[in-house]
Amino acid sequence: MELYGTQTVNGQGHLMIGGVDSVDLAHIYGTPVVVYDTALIRERAAGFQAAFRKMGVQAQVAYASKAFSSVAIYQLAAEEGLSLDVVSGGELFTAVQADFPRERIHFHGNNKSYMELNFAFDEKIGCIVADNFLELGMISEIAQSRKQTMKILLRVTPGIEAHTHEFITTGQEDSKFGFDLKNGQADEAFRRAADMPYVEVLGLHCHIGSQIFETEAFTHAAHSLMEKMKAWRDEHGFVCSVLNLGGGFGIRYTDEDRPLEPMQYAEEMAEVVSGLSEEWGYPMPEIWIEPGRSLVGDAGTTLYTAGSEKQVPGIRTYIAVDGGMSDNIRPALYDAKYTAAAAQQMHSPHDTRVTIAGKCCESGDKLITDATLPRLQEGDLLAVFCTGAYTYSMAGNYNRLPRPAVVFAEEGHHQLVIRRETYEDLTRLDLPLQQKVRKGQ
Repeated sequence: MELYGTQTVNGQGHLMIGGVDSVDLAHIYGTPVVVYDTALIRERAAGFQAAFRKMGVQAQVAYASKAFSSVAIYQLAAEEGLSLDVVSGGELFTAVQADFPRERIHFHGNNKSYMELNFAFDEKIGCIVADNFLELGMISEIAQSRKQTMKILLRVTPGIEAHTHEFITTGQEDSKFGFDLKNGQADEAFRRAADMPYVEVLGLHCHIGSQIFETEAFTHAAHSLMEKMKAWRDEHGFVCSVLNLGGGFGIRYTDEDRPLEPMQYAEEMAEVVSGLSEEWGYPMPEIWIEPGRSLVGDAGTTLYTAGSEKQVPGIRTYIAVDGGMSDNIRPALYDAKYTAAAAQQMHSPHDTRVTIAGKCCESGDKLITDATLPRLQEGDLLAVFCTGAYTYSMAGNYNRLPRPAVVFAEEGHHQLVIRRETYEDLTRLDLPLQQKVRKGQ
């Protein structure tokens, strides 16, 4: 079995994450627990940055934090010199709590509120990625009322459908995101924004999807956006200083996945942009990208404890664990695939076919259908790999299940960065029914 990052197996046959025994982690923090191999995150961040340096290209690598948002991960991103992509007031607040450098924060989202935009102005963040005409008007109104300049990117949909799940494809024309590049919306957005006092247009942004395994869609998007930038220069004398090509770089969830090295995406995009800049005499824009999953996805492993077993003769055997769709909704939502291992029996043959079921009261609460594992007993520890992206961030309290703990592990050390929710946490916002309402008065 191919492991991830710094994962190894010790002499007892236990899975090690960040130099720490997974069995010890389960004993200390309980299960379910999401464990991040932070050395792998640092390696990926350095790899993206090195790719641009190798090409001699000015760039910003922004962590797309919707993949996993917390104070600790924002602090780690800051340590590694990353910028930060936030998509809500809550993520921006978390960034402020982490004291992330404000000038490296980029604010996304297709329906930002006045409150959220005012918050962004209050914190003097580096850039707002404007998504629609209503938002452009709101940004202009706030900027003028404050006499405060705000830098913006215009998010566009380039009409490119990447090879990915339909729910996570965002660059095609039929999308809720951005100004359409082909029907004149982007041109109209540029004309309006260019005339707005205190609004500084940096350039264009696009995001074409997620979990993409080839570079062709990215390079095609880069070409489309560069063509539009050239047209604005030729027609209006305006030169974009930034080209943001988003993220969506794929990772390996199962043996069927064949992702590229993360830096290959960066290198090929940079080649296209620099080549067109030279050909057209266009000043080379700073390239921004937004990796999220490819920074944290395969750095995360969720540890569960096995519970009940149900055998359906001739059909399948179910092994239930102490989590499920409450802490990882992706299998139910996207039919996402994962790989698992018996964390205490890594040397044992993984040759028994079982289905890993969650404990939520839903028939569709299955984490892995037809996993191959050793024979599991109640109390055994199960490791599900590549759960670092869009698991905790999408976790909920269905069936009033508490969300799991999150731990960082590196070089033999471990640290709790999000504590496990308690039952008291689940009712903390609840208010009792008042007597008048009970009596219908």
